[in-house]
Amino acid sequence: MHIHVNGKNIEITDAIKAYVKEKLGKVANHYDQITAIDVILTVIKNPAASGKNIAEVSCKLNGKNIHVEESAESMYASIDLVADKLDRQVKKFKDKSLSSDKGSIRNVVESAEPEVEEV
Repeated sequence: MHIHVNGKNIEITDAIKAYVKEKLGKVANHYDQITAIDVILTVIKNPAASGKNIAEVSCKLNGKNIHVEESAESMYASIDLVADKLDRQVKKFKDKSLSSDKGSIRNVVESAEPEVEEV
C-alpha cells in the first residue's frame, strides 16, 4: 500500500509527511484490501476564508474509491479529522463486504425438515 502526499500552496515537510503516514497507516491496519491512499493538503491564502487548511484523501479499495475532505484552522487538525472520517468509512465498507459474502436470506436453503411426532 502506498501513501502519496501532495500539497497546494504549502511545502510538504518531513514532519507533515510522517504525521500523515502515521495517522492513515492506522486506517490501513483495519482493512488489508487498500491498494493506495492519495492525500492532497491545501492552504487557502484568503484572509476572509474560514477553515484555511484543507485535507483531501482518496482511498482506493478493491472495487471502490472513498473520497474524504475536511478543513480546519490548522493542518494537523484537518489531518486528524480526515483520518477519523476515513477510518469510519473504511470500517463501514469492510462490514458491508464481509456481510455480503455470507449470502442473503433468499440464498439460504432451509435443510431442517418438520418434526413428526410418533404416537
